[in-house]
Amino acid sequence: MWGARMKSILVPTEHHASMPSALETALLLAQKFGSCMEGFPLRPGVADLVAMDPDSGLTMVAVKENDAELVRHAEDVFRAFMEQHRVPQRSGEGEASLSWTWHSEAPSGHDYVGSYGRVFDAIVLARPGPEWQSPSMITLESALFESGRPVLIAPPTAPPSLATNVLIAWNCSTEQATTTAHAMPLLRLAERVTIVTVEGATVAGPSGEHMARTLKANGVSTETITLKSRKGGAGEVLLSKAEELGCDLIIKGAYTQSRLRQMIFGGTTRHILANAKLPVLMAH
Repeated sequence: MWGARMKSILVPTEHHASMPSALETALLLAQKFGSCMEGFPLRPGVADLVAMDPDSGLTMVAVKENDAELVRHAEDVFRAFMEQHRVPQRSGEGEASLSWTWHSEAPSGHDYVGSYGRVFDAIVLARPGPEWQSPSMITLESALFESGRPVLIAPPTAPPSLATNVLIAWNCSTEQATTTAHAMPLLRLAERVTIVTVEGATVAGPSGEHMARTLKANGVSTETITLKSRKGGAGEVLLSKAEELGCDLIIKGAYTQSRLRQMIFGGTTRHILANAKLPVLMAH
């Protein structure tokens, strides 16, 4: 069954302070399902580099040389991590076991992840930086809104565990329902699942208790909690509850207030993205 296990995991790789955490988080996910992790070099589009500073005197030759260096560096980072953790390189086709492979022909451009990611069970990304127009945010937008696949966002520091104790941030929305469905392989393996709804931060739709009934019908035991909102907003309430419960994953639908290419995330999504110290699984 499609999505019954997360056997193929895409890990865009770049020079980023949180990249080690993204690789650690991807490995935790892969170990749960015996998955193949595929890396590719994530870097700015060649044309974008020239367009950003047309007066810099950069020649196309210099730009392409820089691009080649970024490709080499990304592959070195990915391979070194896999070797350090004794993950074997995948050979052959058929069902995956815990392994890795490298996509050396990936084109430049931060939006490639959105199209290529469509054929993977999950995409793992480092958490974007604070600049909302940053390349890492473009990568996340592309993954979330173009791939149709769930995106696991790693916190800045690698987590010790993943998806043993899960919080579902239920707000009754279509996006949250989709994300919860994508998360089913992880929810079935979790030791504890808590559905948390924040009063005043929902749309019209079925309650957390309705969602719990469906999850229990699928063999996932859950508990439901409804919390009052407070001054910091629903995002702060959810993160505080996740910390109190000792959660190691939040399931959160990616809501956006804009359909334009540069997305403006809803306030709860934005707060969780900026402040979560644990992995967050998102989808749209």
